[in-house]
Amino acid sequence: MAKKHHQPATLPQVMGRYPAIDALRGVALLAMFAYHLSFDLVYFHVVQANPYESPIWIACRTLILSSFLLLVGVSLVLANQAGIRWPKVWRRFGQVAGCAVLVSLGTYAMFPRSWVYFGVLHHIALAGLLGLAFLRVDALNLWLGLVLIGIGTFVQLSAFDVPLVNWIWLMTHKPITEDYVPLLPWFGVVLIGISLGRRLLKGGFPWIKAWLPETSAARLLTMAGRHTLLLYMLHQPVFLGVLWLVFGQVK
Repeated sequence: MAKKHHQPATLPQVMGRYPAIDALRGVALLAMFAYHLSFDLVYFHVVQANPYESPIWIACRTLILSSFLLLVGVSLVLANQAGIRWPKVWRRFGQVAGCAVLVSLGTYAMFPRSWVYFGVLHHIALAGLLGLAFLRVDALNLWLGLVLIGIGTFVQLSAFDVPLVNWIWLMTHKPITEDYVPLLPWFGVVLIGISLGRRLLKGGFPWIKAWLPETSAARLLTMAGRHTLLLYMLHQPVFLGVLWLVFGQVK
């Protein structure tokens, strides 16, 4: 009897992930690099701009941040599709939360009046835990996400002006900090990402499942997307160090 030949597993099956998702994360990473480099050029007075109030700068930040948090939701679904693996969950939480603490310490050293106490890494660490409770809510996540975005955008309560709870948002004014990604409205974006991830598992977005990196640029983006946390932690010290060497100390 002839032996049966099994088709080799596709790359997503072997690695437990989809290269297209990694590549999309790599694209978001490049956009973030461009944004932060532009911000650093303003900080060194090479470029004249107001990134805190300019509509274009705010729109770019919103788009980049939304891309990352959507992918956080999608990745949360893919990583736990066979059930929640708590050792991996806590290991990842420890990595992200530890890096968030380093960001807080580093920004406090550089900007003691506007240090980062709840930025994107703080949010991702918390969302990675909270999102687990919504993995089986399915399509309802889309509507919950939109509701949270609406609440975070339009509701303001003076009770949340207290520093102890302003990581939730709903404040009547934005706190002075270099990076601020409060629970609302941004956890709503994560929930929408979870909804998209659930749809992906049910057969939606077939191009994501079929796509494989076939060019050097695509492979580089995919690789970058697999090491987002490391690259996030390294890029600003590199940018600031190079700019300091080129332009000298900030006046």
